[in-house]
Amino acid sequence: MMKVSARNKLAGTVKKINMGQVMAEIVLQIGENEVAAIVTKKSAEGLGLKVGDKAVALIKATEIMVGTE
Repeated sequence: MMKVSARNKLAGTVKKINMGQVMAEIVLQIGENEVAAIVTKKSAEGLGLKVGDKAVALIKATEIMVGTE
C-alpha cells in the first residue's frame, strides 16, 4: 500500500466524473454523503476511474470546519 501523509481517508464509490477541457470533478459517494475533488484532466485520465469504481478520498487539511443544523 502506498504511504501518504494525509490522515483523513474516506473510502467510497465513484458517483460521477465531470471532465472539462483542463480540469475534472470527481464525486465520491461515501455512505449517505458525497465528496467532490477537482483535479487536472491529466490526473483524472491517469487514474483511469469509471463510475462505480472504488476509490479513496485523501484529505490533508490545516483547517476543517464543523457545523451543526
